Amino acid sequence: MPDTGGEIPDKREFGLPTATALVVGTVIGTGVFALPSALAAYGPISLVAFVLITIGALALALTFGALSKRVPGSGGPYVYARDAFGDFAGFLNAWSYWITAWAGNAAIVVAWVGYVEVFWNSGHAKAWSIAIAMLGLWIPAVVNLSGVRNSGIFQVVTTVLKFIPLLFMATIGLLFIKSHNFGPFNASGTSAGGAISAAAAIALFSYLGIETASVAAGRVRSPGRNVARATVLGTIACAVVYILGTVTVFGTVSNAALRKTSAPFTDSANAIFGGQWAGKAVAIAAIISGLGALIGWTLIVAEMPMAAARDRLFPAAFARTRRGVPAFGIISSTVLATVLTVVSYTRFDKVFTTLVLLSVLTAVIPYLFSAGAQLYWLLTRGRDAHWAHLIRDCGVSGLALVFTFWSLAGSGYQAVYYGLFCLLLGLPVYIWLKVGRDEYGESTVIPVGTVELLPASSGASPHLVSADEDPLQPAATASGH
Repeated sequence: MPDTGGEIPDKREFGLPTATALVVGTVIGTGVFALPSALAAYGPISLVAFVLITIGALALALTFGALSKRVPGSGGPYVYARDAFGDFAGFLNAWSYWITAWAGNAAIVVAWVGYVEVFWNSGHAKAWSIAIAMLGLWIPAVVNLSGVRNSGIFQVVTTVLKFIPLLFMATIGLLFIKSHNFGPFNASGTSAGGAISAAAAIALFSYLGIETASVAAGRVRSPGRNVARATVLGTIACAVVYILGTVTVFGTVSNAALRKTSAPFTDSANAIFGGQWAGKAVAIAAIISGLGALIGWTLIVAEMPMAAARDRLFPAAFARTRRGVPAFGIISSTVLATVLTVVSYTRFDKVFTTLVLLSVLTAVIPYLFSAGAQLYWLLTRGRDAHWAHLIRDCGVSGLALVFTFWSLAGSGYQAVYYGLFCLLLGLPVYIWLKVGRDEYGESTVIPVGTVELLPASSGASPHLVSADEDPLQPAATASGH
């Protein structure tokens, strides 16, 4: 098992409530408040996609919960992939998830701007929209740089403030639904399968963050128990308000109006109660929600690179901490999110949808590796378990694996193009890191009866390959693989 390097035994600030709030706080950002508008182009058939995505998200949550018990420590998908598949898989996951986090922050802040503009810059002047977005990115960065405890307090407070109005919309709001608002069941003009797949790729964005408790496991008290519980409880809570809240919006605002609005929950609240006060109250909740999500993601955006940097699989600067937080990771990632936000506002018409699909693609890759790592472990090391439990666990992780492939297929050609390009940009970085470690691969074996040459930096003794050993089977290396 690899050295996780992310355990912080003396500074575990998060109990179960805070860890659950971290999951809910990062999952429920402003994405859910903007999602009905993005899904309106597909019509109510997107609700079918939402249900399927929810089932897949729960399978992933259970998978992350099981993995966190087996491979403890901060890093989440990074440590799971490295434990199962080696250094390069671990690096790819850390790199891909890092892109997800800061690109996702750009998507969250774009949706957040839409609700701020309910009160200010209602004409959506692009320069002012960018200025508002900058505040939305850098205020959370400052909060996180002030210390982990402050971040945890903000998570709990903002989670409560955002969850209450969403729960209201997902329950009382259902009483005000009018069937004619839903419009055509499939409004996309494509096949039902194509519409569901495309809508699912967008809907998946609303569940990004279910893994955050495992990513920050080194900061959670009793992580073997609390990380799994927080992940599952947080996902279930989000699923309830997501599906029912989206049904409420679809049933209280016409499909044509939904396609044009940047604040669908505000329009829904106004339609339910009349006037403007209810919509503004929801807009305030969305603003608070967005700040809470951005504070949580700004912590997470640096947590996985820090774990990888401590294993010398990410630049060393990401391992540096200030007041217990990875300051360089937070600042550099916020700078990148700032650049992406400005470029998106000036280059793309559908800013939110473009950023969502890029974030989803780069998130699905770590999800895929995590589900694969759990399935791989069950099929190789889990054979001693009771057969009924083994079948159940293999079914859950297998479903999570199929779900990630389906989400990948629905991301669309443009998202795959940009996402794959960003992912492969990591290859020169990996080469540079391996050169710095004076390594090539993991080991080099020469013919039977001679000495296996290990990298000079590994610190391991040369291994004599005997005639009884298969020279094609790799010997153990310093990393344990």
